[in-house]
Amino acid sequence: MTGAGEPTPMRRRLTVLPLVALIFYDVSGGPFGIEDSVRAGGGALLPILGFLVLPVLWSMPEALVTAELASAFPTNAGYVAWVSAAFGPMAAFLVGFSKWASGTLDNALYPVLFLDYLRSGGLVLAPPVRSLAVLALTAALTYLNFRGLHLVGLSALVLTAFSLSPFVALAVLAVPKIRPSRWLAVNVNAIEPRAYFNSMFWNLNYWDKASTLAGEVEEPRKTFPKAVFGAVGLVVGAYLIPLLAGTGALPSETAAEWTDGFFSEIGQRIGGPWLRVWIQAAAAMSNMGLFEAEMSSDSFQLLGMAEMGMIPAIFARRSRHGTPTYSILCSAMGVVILSFMSFQEIIEFLNFLYGLGMLAVFAAFVKLRVKDPDLPRPYRIPVSAAGAAVMCVPPVVLIATVMCLASVRTLVVSAAVAVGGVAMYYGVERMKTAGFVEFLAPVPPDSFHGSSYSASDDNDDVEDVRAGLLAVDPAEEVVSKAN
Repeated sequence: MTGAGEPTPMRRRLTVLPLVALIFYDVSGGPFGIEDSVRAGGGALLPILGFLVLPVLWSMPEALVTAELASAFPTNAGYVAWVSAAFGPMAAFLVGFSKWASGTLDNALYPVLFLDYLRSGGLVLAPPVRSLAVLALTAALTYLNFRGLHLVGLSALVLTAFSLSPFVALAVLAVPKIRPSRWLAVNVNAIEPRAYFNSMFWNLNYWDKASTLAGEVEEPRKTFPKAVFGAVGLVVGAYLIPLLAGTGALPSETAAEWTDGFFSEIGQRIGGPWLRVWIQAAAAMSNMGLFEAEMSSDSFQLLGMAEMGMIPAIFARRSRHGTPTYSILCSAMGVVILSFMSFQEIIEFLNFLYGLGMLAVFAAFVKLRVKDPDLPRPYRIPVSAAGAAVMCVPPVVLIATVMCLASVRTLVVSAAVAVGGVAMYYGVERMKTAGFVEFLAPVPPDSFHGSSYSASDDNDDVEDVRAGLLAVDPAEEVVSKAN
């Protein structure tokens, strides 16, 4: 959104490789953070099986759904548009709110983890200085996001190469020391189901987050599926290769030592101090990439919701760099507020909130297959509606497992977030009625192209949302509303 007479913000579109890097950082960022799965799994066997099986049962279904629906709805609203088309605006708002909250929780981890890796390298900061460092780091990374998504995508490419480079050296040096029998080690008495599933789930989720960047992608209907599937292979390889190298080269008795940051110790034992420092530097830089990707997804999601008229129009305003200024500031404030929670608290809270949102996304995917089979889907998963429903069963079971293992505190916090989301929805609706806050106008239903939608479906306002999203470039819509 720009003022009258102002030029349209410059927007350099994302191509395949920068989008692959952003999806990689939305989901993974490298093997940093998988160490807890070895400790909580009682040895190497369960995490190795987890990273072999769960990408098939969880990551691929989520990636396939994202590829299909992002190509059908090339808009920054992403999954919010999918749920709106299936279940209506209230359900979409609640999904958008819960996913934005989980994303902001997730992003609150990375400035803290960045400093933790520096501390493991010998840089220890006093608590007041550490708090200031978190604020300064958040501000610097937020500014990079403000400067343009294309710049963020290119920096993500560079960070991906640097973050993975020490693990190539680690794998090569580990080969002579690997004993395959160590990969079968498991101590049943040491297994911690809650920590294990939360670690695995956290390291393999967020595939759909990149859908909120679909409106910024060059030829999204072609580019998005290619980037999603490319990122799947990159993520699985980035987890399995270091995990196999580390667990195969070290004695099975070291399983209890596998906690956050242990890969740097593995580097020390296998390659020496130089490899330890290299891994620590890669881990620190990886957290910067994770922050950038998450911040982009969260802020462009708010922009997409504003373009749909769900939240005030101010969140759709773009800077001269084409980035959503106020959406970025809102996400950055959430990160600062939440960055003082503990690591385990954040992971469990965000997993639960993310799981709630994904249940709605999978339900929307199945319902749209049944409700509107003729919806143009440039990429379509080659299964029937019944097959689509069956494909969603394993990830739904995994989500249910993670949620059943949640603590009472997590249940209370998640319930509070849900209640807060409902209150915000009705508050926003009240603001629309009062007219003292500007909202973008709804898209007219006759702009729909290519669906089985009938004009007589007066009560089916979700079709109207889909109609406009498929027919109108979001950026053009924002500018035209403002001028």
